[in-house]
Amino acid sequence: MKRVIRLFSIAVFSLSGFLSGTYGQSGNKIIQLGTSREIFVDNYLIDQLTGTRIIMHTPHDEGIVMYFDKPWEGSFCGYCTIIKEGDSFRAYYRGVPESGKDGNSKEVTCYAESKDGIHWVKPALKIHNIIGSLDNNVILANEAPATHNFSPFLDTNPDARPDQKYKGFGGTEISGLIAFASPDGIHWKRMKEEGVYHKGVFDSQNVSFWSEREKCYVCYFRTWSGGGYNGFRSVSRATSTDYINWSEPVAMTFGDTPDEHLYTQQTSPYFRAPQIYVAIGGRLMPGRQILTDDQAKKLNVDPGYFKDCSDAYFMTTRGGNGYTRRFMEALIRPGIGLNNWISRSNYPALNVVQTSPEEMSVYANQDYAQPKAHLHRYSLRIDGFTSISAPYSGGEVITKPFIFSGNELEINYSTSAAGEIRFEIQDENGKLIPGFTMDESQILIGNEIARIVSWKGNENVSELASKPVRLRIYMKDADLYSLRFK
Repeated sequence: MKRVIRLFSIAVFSLSGFLSGTYGQSGNKIIQLGTSREIFVDNYLIDQLTGTRIIMHTPHDEGIVMYFDKPWEGSFCGYCTIIKEGDSFRAYYRGVPESGKDGNSKEVTCYAESKDGIHWVKPALKIHNIIGSLDNNVILANEAPATHNFSPFLDTNPDARPDQKYKGFGGTEISGLIAFASPDGIHWKRMKEEGVYHKGVFDSQNVSFWSEREKCYVCYFRTWSGGGYNGFRSVSRATSTDYINWSEPVAMTFGDTPDEHLYTQQTSPYFRAPQIYVAIGGRLMPGRQILTDDQAKKLNVDPGYFKDCSDAYFMTTRGGNGYTRRFMEALIRPGIGLNNWISRSNYPALNVVQTSPEEMSVYANQDYAQPKAHLHRYSLRIDGFTSISAPYSGGEVITKPFIFSGNELEINYSTSAAGEIRFEIQDENGKLIPGFTMDESQILIGNEIARIVSWKGNENVSELASKPVRLRIYMKDADLYSLRFK
């Protein structure tokens, strides 16, 4: 009798695990994919790559979009945030005409706006009197040290109050992170007079957002690997349900990668796949001097800012305390010209935004500590941070088992004229499913952001929804940027 009860209990446990989507009948762990889009920045969905590999794509240089040329802006503008809301774009950044102590009274927070993310204007907001005039684009003044590194976000928490539609942090180690809120992204008030979080160093841009994945506010902020200001500039994170009370800090990890000074990290949910947080940050190489004293003098570089150099890097996380840093190579290299090889130049702005049906944009501050300091735009194909790439000789991808929802498989892909992509749907054990085999797959040739896969003209995969399946993908001279079931 005890044996019967034990076997029954095991069966119930196995069934409940199967129904929850944790494990399949074979014992394989099953991913609950649903209708989420997956971009290929880690091995979350990938089981095997044969003759294929994940590559990182270099953004296209689209040129200067805005000079920091107002008297209250200047050579040391930085810590930029780009927010897209509907069809409008907003830029927030520190304005300060000369170098000084972090959090000094001359630092202000500036604002610009755009209808396309390319052409920007600085409106006369008439909020603060700056240098004797209200005709300026300053949204925060006399709020030191918060104006040193103020970084806002559009709060997508469904329970957020209308008068707190926008939120943001700013502050230094002395003040802690000071929380602000705004109904319109222009007029801001402190949520509490004093800082709400003090367990970090904060000498960088400290970013926060509402996580749809984790159902809480998340903050990624500056700490150092050796504590205090010792070791390497690094990242820790904390969470909150109300943006006022925060958890203990947890140091982020970076996998099996060498230590580097990660000056900014700019972690934010990718707008097409918010379960994946993309971090496009600035990497500092202290003491790696390119310019001579005479060259720096000719460029009129501030004397304290040409003995290092910096570039932009790429990593991701899906929550928790671990980043996936798959690529150690720079996402954006410093450009041609000695002006690009200055300390704290090439630091990306927070957030990636869509600027056309096929394009997304990343922004970076350049010519730092120089008279022509500006914001630069770079573009990438939609979902095109990375791709699974196959050579002319061809290769395959096999996914881990997953359960999807929806009726169709949509992909973002490109091939050469000679290339192709084909898809096969298998059960969780790799067994062919009639009607969805490789031989029945349409041969996909082209370059499209959204293409529906079919098998002998059939695009409907709903009969396989809610069942554990795998994808086997054949590729030749092709790139696969993303996929989702819809």
